[in-house]
Amino acid sequence: MKKKKILSMLLVGTALCASMLFGGCGTSGSDSASSGNDGKVVIYSNADDEAVDAMKKALDNNGFKDKYMFQTFGTSELGGKLMVEGKNIEADVVTMSSFYLDSAQEKNKMFTDLTFDYKPLTEKVNFYAPITSQEGTIIVNTEKLKEANLPMPKSIKDLANPIYKDQISVTDVKASSTAWLLIQGLVSAYGDEEAKNILGGIYKNAGPHIENSGSAPLKKVRAGEVAIGFGLRQQAVADKLKGLPIDFVDPTEGNFSLTESIAVIDKGDKTNPLAMQIAECIIHNARVDLLKSYPNPIYEGETSDSVNKSAYPKTFAEKLSVDLLKKHQDLSEAAKQL
Repeated sequence: MKKKKILSMLLVGTALCASMLFGGCGTSGSDSASSGNDGKVVIYSNADDEAVDAMKKALDNNGFKDKYMFQTFGTSELGGKLMVEGKNIEADVVTMSSFYLDSAQEKNKMFTDLTFDYKPLTEKVNFYAPITSQEGTIIVNTEKLKEANLPMPKSIKDLANPIYKDQISVTDVKASSTAWLLIQGLVSAYGDEEAKNILGGIYKNAGPHIENSGSAPLKKVRAGEVAIGFGLRQQAVADKLKGLPIDFVDPTEGNFSLTESIAVIDKGDKTNPLAMQIAECIIHNARVDLLKSYPNPIYEGETSDSVNKSAYPKTFAEKLSVDLLKKHQDLSEAAKQL
């Protein structure tokens, strides 16, 4: 009898586990989002930890504590969900690279117009509001560079110089949009063909240090595994201000940038009534903290300390889109074969 009871309990437990496993629960983010969310607003985001923390702080301090749940994804993963799932996505609110929101709206008509006031410095889009602007730059470990007796690079093109072999860390554009900032700089300055050749040289120098995470190059430079990386400028600025042996070099090809924005999913009668309020709260209350980590002003009235301003801010001539990203991903893959 004891054996039968134990077997019965095991079978029940297995059934419960299977129910939980296939019930649609997500576990890849800072909070788990599921269909049984008790009316909470589900927020899907590709944001870095600093941005997520700032958004949570704004929500918690303005009456929305315990009324939402965050789930974070890589940019490519969340972009895929937006393009494939459309309005059927579980999220009520998304924060995501603006170019992906543009492409998802064009394909799926999945976002509702925002009903609150916001005044961006760039052209206003009705269905999303920017939350951050992020620039790319060359990141250097000054101690490692001196130890290896290497010159300070001045441009992205310099990173293809064989003298930097095994001393470079970059991100794969197939995995992270941070790498797109590097590729935009090369294509803008040199055209597709020369950009491919330069990128091929950079990849040869990077060897095993071609990363999937946008922050991985900084971490490897910080740890002294390599002397030079390409990553987000604001992270390098923060490390330098902390007194770490980290410096940054704004490349002569330009500091290209990507914005991330917030949008509300249009689910008709099923739209969570708190979703728009949460989006408004983030835009109106999180920017003070967001500016500490992402210093580019993006709204009227915002300012930035000159120490945080890039030397060569530039915008890619062609409108950013999923199709353009795919084109540059193909260029990157071709560069790997050189």
